[in-house]
Amino acid sequence: MYTFESRIRYSEVDSEGRLTMAALINYLQDCSTFQSEDLGLGVEYLKKAHLVWVLCSWQIVVERYPVLGEKVTIGTQPYDLKAFLGYRNFAMLDERGDFIAKANSLWSLLDTETGKPTSVPEIMVERYTRAPKLEMDYSSRKIAVPDESERQEPLTVKKHHLDTNHHVNNQQFLDMAMDFLPEGFCIEQVRAEYKKQAFLHDVLVPWVTEDDSRMVVKLADEAGEAYMIAEFLRKE
Repeated sequence: MYTFESRIRYSEVDSEGRLTMAALINYLQDCSTFQSEDLGLGVEYLKKAHLVWVLCSWQIVVERYPVLGEKVTIGTQPYDLKAFLGYRNFAMLDERGDFIAKANSLWSLLDTETGKPTSVPEIMVERYTRAPKLEMDYSSRKIAVPDESERQEPLTVKKHHLDTNHHVNNQQFLDMAMDFLPEGFCIEQVRAEYKKQAFLHDVLVPWVTEDDSRMVVKLADEAGEAYMIAEFLRKE
């Protein structure tokens, strides 16, 4: 597993001094970015090759939230590459080597000139060493949206939502969705299904469903077509 070490910063914690879900997601995606950069398959390589990895789905399971100043190790490992798809696990561990969080993800490789999926090139197959899947309860990447969802005030994509690919970053989508969680909702698991890219000035219409232990948030266009669907399970 590719890893890097860090320490939980003040800028990454909530009012209780614990790591936020948004910061956890950033750690995970930064880890895969660092691995790609170290292998010579990072941002510049992808740009020159007219390629981009687009996240299709997340499943993140949290055992506990680390606290301010705590030392952590973040790791990632691809476990399969086939056709235009990449399957990747993530983890955050404490100083004892115990899991703080585990995650599963599915990515699609796109040709930026055609906007269509393209086969993973041989150089990636050679350099991304695969490892067995992490042990965790794997959920479906498909998320059903309940019929009783309530429409909320639309959101407009701003510059700070964009990443180097000039579309809304996957964490920023989830940040928007998490704004609808009620006070005190501690996330045990989040699943996210990404349906299409959103760009600067796009208008996202949130549709929210809530019950005692679960919330579903769909961010859609005005016609109701989803950009992203997220499901949050409450930690008991």
